[in-house]
Amino acid sequence: MKVLVCGGAGYIGSNMTAFLAREGHEPVVFDNLSKGHKSAIGQIKLVQGDLSDFNVLTQTLDKHDIEAVMHFAAFIEVGESVQQPLKYYRNNLCCTETLLSAMEVTGVGKFVFSSTAAVYGIPKVVPIPEDSPTEPINPYGQTKLAVERMCHYQSRAGKLAYAALRYFNACGAGNDGRLGEDHRPESHLIPLTIQAAMGKRSDIKIFGTDYDTPDGTCLRDYIHIDDLCRAHLLALDKLDQTREIVYNLGNEKSYSVRDVIETVKKVSGRDFKVVEVEPRAGDPPRLMANASKAKSELNWTVEKPELEEMVATAWKWHSDHPDGYPD
Repeated sequence: MKVLVCGGAGYIGSNMTAFLAREGHEPVVFDNLSKGHKSAIGQIKLVQGDLSDFNVLTQTLDKHDIEAVMHFAAFIEVGESVQQPLKYYRNNLCCTETLLSAMEVTGVGKFVFSSTAAVYGIPKVVPIPEDSPTEPINPYGQTKLAVERMCHYQSRAGKLAYAALRYFNACGAGNDGRLGEDHRPESHLIPLTIQAAMGKRSDIKIFGTDYDTPDGTCLRDYIHIDDLCRAHLLALDKLDQTREIVYNLGNEKSYSVRDVIETVKKVSGRDFKVVEVEPRAGDPPRLMANASKAKSELNWTVEKPELEEMVATAWKWHSDHPDGYPD
């Protein structure tokens, strides 16, 4: 299948692009390279363009005979979304509407959307099932939920078959450790902790130590990028049978902030400074997926469930790329 991977030079997008190619599909990357890295996609076709450009999108979909679209081109920083909400509504919602419009006029009917567990806000039940209330508490989560609803109505109108995949915490390096996480600036716990182990930052901070959890720090569900990509391809195949699916993608295990720190110390063999600071507003004590629906309906399994293996792949990539991607 010929698949347009929007945001395909980013962390998840580049891993998905490599996965598609390995499985015999023909990915084409569409990316403006504002966050992505050209060197992460190797020799895969790249269309450098912006999702706000309807004409470039329609030309790309037509020229490359695209049959399906995967969308990874959202802004993802929760704190920034609170400070600059219009930036997030413009990119995450308005640009996705432009993409869906281009798909409609060119007759591309399959869409796999990178959504988020942030659509649930502060969960009332943990592990979180897909039918939990969707009550986002920040613009990032709100924009993702708005795209899901837009897809729903487009599907009901008979113009789209889509999968909305609600990620928990993607991590690790995929493609045998060759494709890693290189956000600038970085905000995710595992790469930040690895940077502390490498001496590239002075310390790692724990935001809050008196949560109602076993060690007092927040619990999160981490899923290896390879497991995440495999679920995307299974979801794309599922769209041959149905027009609308929504799945949680998580490990169904939770690890604390202290667990992550100690695992990085173990994998790296290095010690580093840990600083305890005040909790951040809006951080739920526990987030963990109920991913039984995806496992059952997609026949999906998590092949790398242990935190140590996830961290080890990330450590390998950061060790091989101490300054990130060259571009």
